[in-house]
Amino acid sequence: MIARLQSSLDSLTDDEESRAHFSAVFYTGLFAEHPLYRSLFPAGMESQGHRFFRAVEFVVKNLPQHRRIRKFLTQLGRDHRRYGVEREHYEAAGVALKRAVRSMYGTSAHSRYKWTPELDEAWSQFTDLVVSTMADGAESDTTPALWGATVVSHERVLDDLAIVRLEADPPIPYGAGQYVGVQIPQRPKMWRYYSPAIPTNPFGQLEFHIRKVSGGWVSPAIVSETNVGDRWVMSTPLGGLEVDFTSDRDVLMIGSGTGIAPLRAQVMEMSQRANNPRVHLFVGGRYPCDLYDLETLWHISLSNPWLTVVPVSEEPENPWWHNGPVLEPPFGMHSRLIGPIGKVVAQFGSWADRQVQISGSPSMIKTTVYALRAGGTPLDQIRHDPLY
Repeated sequence: MIARLQSSLDSLTDDEESRAHFSAVFYTGLFAEHPLYRSLFPAGMESQGHRFFRAVEFVVKNLPQHRRIRKFLTQLGRDHRRYGVEREHYEAAGVALKRAVRSMYGTSAHSRYKWTPELDEAWSQFTDLVVSTMADGAESDTTPALWGATVVSHERVLDDLAIVRLEADPPIPYGAGQYVGVQIPQRPKMWRYYSPAIPTNPFGQLEFHIRKVSGGWVSPAIVSETNVGDRWVMSTPLGGLEVDFTSDRDVLMIGSGTGIAPLRAQVMEMSQRANNPRVHLFVGGRYPCDLYDLETLWHISLSNPWLTVVPVSEEPENPWWHNGPVLEPPFGMHSRLIGPIGKVVAQFGSWADRQVQISGSPSMIKTTVYALRAGGTPLDQIRHDPLY
């Protein structure tokens, strides 16, 4: 069944256009059957459709890892409580998902593929698994569906990057390495996922590193329009990036740009432990100026000999339009390496003896996973989150 599902999804969604079409067919069918559901979603559905497909793809491709998938779907169900979603909504979505898959087989672009009783059974079992696991996860969670937080600091560290600090009331019980849904007052109903860059604490303090996405709706508003005193809304923590302290494997962490946030939170939390595995943390960016948090990471490594920080930039120099100072590694840190971060890390050889975490843009994650696998690192030892 698993192989049949994976082959089916790959054949139907082999490019960005077909993936967008798949998501559009799903939501069009869902809203046609249940018009009132449309009010649960934002006016612009492009980002929502993108996240929907990536979630489906992640579950299908990782079905052999049963515990991982059940954990992911349970968390996703808890997260959907922010919309007021109940079991009947999940059941309707399951019907719409199976209908979307079947309808894709009837398009001219996929006319060479046939819908068979075996495919019907496989997708029925898949949707049953998704619906029941998400609904059970939502119904079993007794924590609040939403948290409020107040912006207490907004620091523009680059023209297109801001560090935002907040205080939540009550504190959000997230794990270092997780991410949360965020809604800001400037963009109501437009939820985005961001990872806190510090561990949870009793005072409810959070820190987000936000980079402006060209053409985006939410991140430009956070970078340019956020003010101290703004009230943000956050949803249930998600994600599975974490160090397995029961394993005898050391750790490789690879973060690019603001993708360092969940890795940073983890090494900060680990610095409070007595015993830790060795951690190699590769910190990347396109230009040297993108390595904006090197000093913080360097200070953590100074008092924690298990941590080695290696800076990487794709370009050797900052662009001509960058007005800030040139940020070079502090004295004593590993010298900055040049090249795409995945390729640079893979040049060190196989990391088959490590727990591996990758955090960054979807394209960075994809190319880095490819480089590591080509270098001999098993895929089942590589972790990254699916919804960014």
